[in-house]
Amino acid sequence: MKQDKTIGNRLFDIINNSLLLFVALACSLPFIYVVAVSFTSPAQVAQGGIILFPKEWSLSAYRYIFSTDTLMRSMMVSIYITVVGTFINLVFTSLMAYPLAKRHLRGRRTIMMGVLFTMLFGGGLIPTYFVVKALHLTDTLWSLMIPTAISAFNLIVLKNFFQQIPDGLEDSAKIDGCNDLGVLIRIVLPLSLPAMATFGLFYAVGHWNQFFNAILYINDNTKWPIQVLLREIVILASGRIGDTNIDDAEIQPLTIRMAVIVFATLPILVVYPFLQKHFAKGAMLGSVKG
Repeated sequence: MKQDKTIGNRLFDIINNSLLLFVALACSLPFIYVVAVSFTSPAQVAQGGIILFPKEWSLSAYRYIFSTDTLMRSMMVSIYITVVGTFINLVFTSLMAYPLAKRHLRGRRTIMMGVLFTMLFGGGLIPTYFVVKALHLTDTLWSLMIPTAISAFNLIVLKNFFQQIPDGLEDSAKIDGCNDLGVLIRIVLPLSLPAMATFGLFYAVGHWNQFFNAILYINDNTKWPIQVLLREIVILASGRIGDTNIDDAEIQPLTIRMAVIVFATLPILVVYPFLQKHFAKGAMLGSVKG
């Protein structure tokens, strides 16, 4: 039978919910402001006084950013990097985590020490650049995906998750004729969908938001992802994007920047709800056992 809450419990719930609501609003208000400015007319933005709701609605900023193919080209580059890069991340991470989950693997401890070493120490910016250049990856999109193919943290958590899968399931599959790769594809990965969805989201967000590696390795501006284009617009404090036929009088740099921010953030906001149900469960699985 459900017991009635005491006055102290009710007071705690009220304070806790109020605090969480305040934090949620504090996190949401900046993005609401960005959306409001992007839909505000340039004249109203020039006058100032915008808070959270446009006084004069206008789609001029969105008409401007879609009047050139520069933004869509950068968007397609980001989509390609995110999809292909996330696939590479999940394949390489799972292929390395699965054998490391087997305690009978020779050299397992040495390999794990090497993985842990990379979490604490790195070669640095200049040596990494020389490695990428020596592999002839500069000015190619592969330079944004191959060097970050495996995350050491995600590898360790996924390895711990694989260790929790009963050995009996794998033994049964091997009796039926599956080899190690078949066991991984047909047994282990289907049972690991929450974890794979979570790490896939981590990898995808990382690929979508990356801009520093693109600045280092990509010289051709036609291969810039959306975040690099957004950085150029914000840092240069200009709303000019490529060649357009829009009159300069209709251009307000602030509204252009805000519209590009909304456009660059929208894909992740659309994808996240489909993976949210797996997020909490997948992030906790494999994080207890060592």
